[in-house]
Amino acid sequence: MVLVIIYLMSQTKREQVISHIRYLRQELREMHLGIKEDDLFPDPGELRVLIAQMEALLELIEGNTKIQSNAEAA
Repeated sequence: MVLVIIYLMSQTKREQVISHIRYLRQELREMHLGIKEDDLFPDPGELRVLIAQMEALLELIEGNTKIQSNAEAA
């Protein structure tokens, strides 16, 4: 579903979404390794930042979906 939404986005927005997803994936991998290898839990502030970024990304994607749905209804 996400791939379909990304495909329908403009090239600029698509690049932004892909960039954000790659960044979030890398940050989550680093946190996972820290927990797994060192038993170090991430700082709660770091988690809040990642959650806020994921929510912003979701809003961007959902906003595009609503625009596509309205265009298809017309």
